[in-house]
Amino acid sequence: MTGLEKRLSLPEFAGRITSGMTVGIGGWGARRKPMALVRALLRTGVRDLTVVSCGGPDVGLLAAAGRIRTLIAPFVTLDSVPLEPHFRAARESGALCFEEWDESMFLWGLTAAAHRLPFMPVRGGLGSDVPRRNPRLRTVTSPYEDGEELLAAPALDLDVALVHMNRADVRGNGQSLGPDPYFDDLFTEAARHTYLSCEQIVDRFAGPPQSLLVQRQNVTGVLHTPRGAHFTSCAPDYGRDEAFQRAYVRAAGDPGTWREFEARFLAGDEHAYQRAVDGREPEEATA
Repeated sequence: MTGLEKRLSLPEFAGRITSGMTVGIGGWGARRKPMALVRALLRTGVRDLTVVSCGGPDVGLLAAAGRIRTLIAPFVTLDSVPLEPHFRAARESGALCFEEWDESMFLWGLTAAAHRLPFMPVRGGLGSDVPRRNPRLRTVTSPYEDGEELLAAPALDLDVALVHMNRADVRGNGQSLGPDPYFDDLFTEAARHTYLSCEQIVDRFAGPPQSLLVQRQNVTGVLHTPRGAHFTSCAPDYGRDEAFQRAYVRAAGDPGTWREFEARFLAGDEHAYQRAVDGREPEEATA
């Protein structure tokens, strides 16, 4: 390894996350989530996290393990399953504090943090119950002739951001080859440290320059994690594993079944997880 390289192992990455941190997680619902990094966190004792995410199974797994103190999110979904089951259970039981934002507020909160501003003015959320449900939100009045009242979306400052890309180099540049960048670039710019997992590490990038989503100056560590977004999608490399997702949802509905699921898929390291996924019976893989 040279001084320019930022490669880390999963245990090295996980050892850098401490309890009480604010952790931004890229991706969107059940799409291109840095699931290998989330699973690595589950193998540590880290707790009391503030998680900022367009949530999917990343939030679900951390909630099921009792690692989240506060969740800031516009939604938590599995896409083909409208509401993430562990998130639903955590909300119904009051196991975590949920700070609900709409998507425009979320976008501009990350943008404010990326630009090191205290807030960004937005129209989103005005006239809704979101400000009433979220006492942290304030309004501001335009200093110009219009005098318009706007919502002040506070900066979503992050201790760390976790993102998953299709390709990366060892210096920390990351490439998204899928149809949507989501907010991953903003997550990396809003965070003090970013950990980037990827399907492949490359020496040179091929493709349009706009696909180079993540810039190396924003990245602290690079992790090579093939199939590291599973069971979410990572287009065009692979789609969402719908059969596994259905098994996940079924297991989440019963404590005993969930313990069996954890023992089978989450008790070991990432290699053990991938072997267990590959070792499913044919009927399980298509159920």
